[in-house]
Amino acid sequence: MENYRSRHNELTKQIDSDANLTNWQDWKWQLRNSIKKISTFETLTGITLDTQERKVLEETIEKFPLSITPYYLSLIETKDYKNDPIFLQSFADPRELIVQDWEKSDPLSEDKDSPVPGITHRYPDRVLFHVSNVCSMYCRHCTRKRKVGDNDYIPAKDQVQQGLDYIRSTPKVRDVLLSGGDPFMLSDEYLDWILTELRKIEHVEVIRIGSRMPVVLPYRITDELVAMLKKHHPVWVNTHFNHPRELTSSTRKALSKMADAGIPLGNQSVLLAGVNDCPRLMKSLVQKLVFNRVRPYYLYQCDLSEGLSHFRTPVGKGIEIMESLIGHTSGFSVPTYVIDAPGGGGKIPVMPNYLLSWSPHKVILRNFEGVITTYQEPHSYDDPGCDGNCEACDLQLKFDDANEYNSVGIWKLLSNWDETYSLTPENNERMERREETTNGVG
Repeated sequence: MENYRSRHNELTKQIDSDANLTNWQDWKWQLRNSIKKISTFETLTGITLDTQERKVLEETIEKFPLSITPYYLSLIETKDYKNDPIFLQSFADPRELIVQDWEKSDPLSEDKDSPVPGITHRYPDRVLFHVSNVCSMYCRHCTRKRKVGDNDYIPAKDQVQQGLDYIRSTPKVRDVLLSGGDPFMLSDEYLDWILTELRKIEHVEVIRIGSRMPVVLPYRITDELVAMLKKHHPVWVNTHFNHPRELTSSTRKALSKMADAGIPLGNQSVLLAGVNDCPRLMKSLVQKLVFNRVRPYYLYQCDLSEGLSHFRTPVGKGIEIMESLIGHTSGFSVPTYVIDAPGGGGKIPVMPNYLLSWSPHKVILRNFEGVITTYQEPHSYDDPGCDGNCEACDLQLKFDDANEYNSVGIWKLLSNWDETYSLTPENNERMERREETTNGVG
């Protein structure tokens, strides 16, 4: 802890001689002092790049801008920076300028599935709502490099209003994911307005926010932000940890604030060559996340965005990692490994094969140890053969919440869902007298 404080204090003074650790923990100060120039990076890290390397890097950031928060920069192990997972995710690489024939600026065809600006409607009951294209840090593996950091694409309020109008007019949308960029780059007040407008829409049940702030700028998770989010429950937050070293005391504090406020937390990692393509690293990451009350949600195969070939692994590496997790750690620690289909097909789960064979009578399965076993199929099964005629179905198609009205006696008094506070035996004389008085008798 003291080493980090010393390093933070040293960097703070290098950036601003009048600043102190209070400034360091101010997320707006961090943003104002984000590292956007190679020369600044060299000064703050003590890393010296040769002239030719600097020239190519300048060309790289001209196409794909550089922005690193001082906090995230402080995590780089400068003595072995070329192999450091923090450096690899945050600092420009000349290989980003190598664009393969199959790489696209919009590999997931998000723009094609956009009925109005800012909305991607791919799945039946949910939409992606782009409310910001600005991030506190520009991740080098970002699938939306075409937008992030480009000031021409910062959504204006009228565009956000268009998105809200689309959601209002589309009753099947029950789940809205705020994305970007990073929604937590918006002010508390502006984000509060968006959440308030969404909460007014009766068919919107769940709001999710995708943010990497807890990873790269945990000081953004202020008490004020958390209190505001808490007003709009149910709000879920998905973050983006890729490596165990990203879980610091500051990130743990940020995660704890949100979890304590009742905000369910999930994590989406991207499988990156040289960063986390190791079964032991991934097991450590998911276990640390669960310890901090974050549910590993997805492990993404790296998308086919421009200039990401050096980050991509074979799908077989992802399968190997999944083999190392399933059965070897708690089930809720295991993410779903997915490929986000090029062209806009959505997330496709890619998992190890545990169903080896089957017949009408048995299925043959194997477990994580390689044990092969059988499961007996039922001898008789009357397949209802659903024809979509729900009115004629004999299943209990009652979709409303069950009414907890069957409790009686002491159980009824102990329940939290019933307002009854006392029980009176039938034919109680006192109650009968009270009723007679009320009715004007006697």
